[in-house]
Amino acid sequence: MPYIEVLGQQIEVDEDGYIQDPSIWTPEIAKAMAPMEQITELTDEHWKVINYLRDYYMKFGICPMIRKLCKDTGYTLKKIYELFPTGPAKGACKLAGAPKPTGCV
Repeated sequence: MPYIEVLGQQIEVDEDGYIQDPSIWTPEIAKAMAPMEQITELTDEHWKVINYLRDYYMKFGICPMIRKLCKDTGYTLKKIYELFPTGPAKGACKLAGAPKPTGCV
């Protein structure tokens, strides 16, 4: 598996850059990885999505469907893409420290 260096530590990721061990995730790692997903600053709106995805993943072991993400956060799909230009699966789930979704997030 490849590694990326974030905040001076080597983090194992899959071929698409998703953290392999979600237990090592921290908000600081998310902040450091944000520029990799075309995000210059994580706002409260970003954190609302990231924390929702993180909590959902930790509870159910998967990321939610995009429809549920939009419904539960109150953000439209368009807003999610404005916040995460690389998309909810790639950008948002990656910054939440969740593995690559297998379904439609």
